[in-house]
Amino acid sequence: MWNVFRAELTKLKRPSLSISTIAAVTFVTGLVTSLLFLLVDSPEGNGERGVRISRDVLALPTGVSLSFSNAAGLLGIVALCIFAAQTAQEYTYGTLRNLLVRQPSRMKILLGKLGSMKLFAIAMVTLSAVLAVSLSYLFAGVKDISTGAWTTPDARAALLRTFINVLIATIGYGIFGMILGLLFRSPISAISIGVIWNLIIEGLLSAFVTNIDRYFPGQLLSIVAIGGNDRISYQYALFTSYGFLLAGLAIVAFLFKKRDVAN
Repeated sequence: MWNVFRAELTKLKRPSLSISTIAAVTFVTGLVTSLLFLLVDSPEGNGERGVRISRDVLALPTGVSLSFSNAAGLLGIVALCIFAAQTAQEYTYGTLRNLLVRQPSRMKILLGKLGSMKLFAIAMVTLSAVLAVSLSYLFAGVKDISTGAWTTPDARAALLRTFINVLIATIGYGIFGMILGLLFRSPISAISIGVIWNLIIEGLLSAFVTNIDRYFPGQLLSIVAIGGNDRISYQYALFTSYGFLLAGLAIVAFLFKKRDVAN
């Protein structure tokens, strides 16, 4: 399994993937952070779904990590696409057969790939955190928002909690992408279905059907990233979302073990 882990990590470090991932994370984090601060006085709101986050809220110890937590949803979509593509392309390119020659155990291949992609997700989230905090200070100065509370122990504790929550959510989105990659065995199908489901279907149904978001993994992972809300607790969102993901992963792992290696 260790050899699979190293081999997959080598693939993830390719410039074509790593540079595009850095660009995507930078764009997502920069967009969310800039909108949060530059639209702070806008009556249309500066947060998710038109929520208005005031100057007073941004000046709190938790203000330094707000943009980071708000970027978690889009960061998760990036992870979903990467996990789905890296899993499904083994079928598309026919490389899974070669992997099985060197490592006959399919479960070791699956666990090795999952471990390396989790490490890649940690690097993504770390980059996003550094960018979000740096840009928050920059835009706070532009909009004359007090940052005195951002250097307190409470602020550091809030940032650490946010980092852990965003990381859990991002890995969850990635596992969702891996499930789709194993299920459909096509990068295009897995990515398109994953993005449409998370950004469109879950969002629309949640807007029109009361409390249905309590049963959608994507919606629950976004709640995990922000530490829970008034309707859905953090514990419920965490255990329910990962319960769905682990059940899905168990099903596709069985299929991965039994199905033919060709697409």
